[in-house]
Amino acid sequence: MKSLLLLLAFASVLAAEAPLLRDDFSAARLDQRRAMRGEWKFADQAATCTQDDELYKKNKDHGPILFYDLAYTDASIRFAVKPDANTQSVVFTANGAEAHLFRLVFSKAGMAVRAFPADSKDHKAVALANEAMVKLKAGEWNEVSIDLRGGKATVKVGDFTRTYENASIGLAKVNLSVGFSFGTLSVKDLVVTK
Repeated sequence: MKSLLLLLAFASVLAAEAPLLRDDFSAARLDQRRAMRGEWKFADQAATCTQDDELYKKNKDHGPILFYDLAYTDASIRFAVKPDANTQSVVFTANGAEAHLFRLVFSKAGMAVRAFPADSKDHKAVALANEAMVKLKAGEWNEVSIDLRGGKATVKVGDFTRTYENASIGLAKVNLSVGFSFGTLSVKDLVVTK
């Protein structure tokens, strides 16, 4: 009986840590991934794209993006990005069925943290913070970790860690995305766990 209880406890720990999504970019196709608004290349276990200015204009000033169709509410998301010197912004977004819920925008000015309250009629973003000291390093892999739990998001970039609160963070989500504008961006090691 004791052995059975230990086995069940071990199985529950493994199930709790099993990824909801893992993209090591070893294949050009992944059922949950939509690589859009540019010619994404998949090699060396990374996805890389250079913005096409004509496509950028055609897509109403939106650059290349990787969408992941995934139903979740609370989750830990981690990935690494390598922007080049011409990359002006890198954007992570958690989306609900109707609209954006939570967003990080990395630019030369730092990291902007935004929430999108569901009760807002025009669904405008609310600034949770502008972190001027959090900047991605061009030409280097920058690890990003986002833990979404209830109405809280804990963000870790390098040595920086901070928690932000807004009710929209706790709502059900249908996908997440990593996008960018200008220059070239590479993405690797995207993992989502419960």
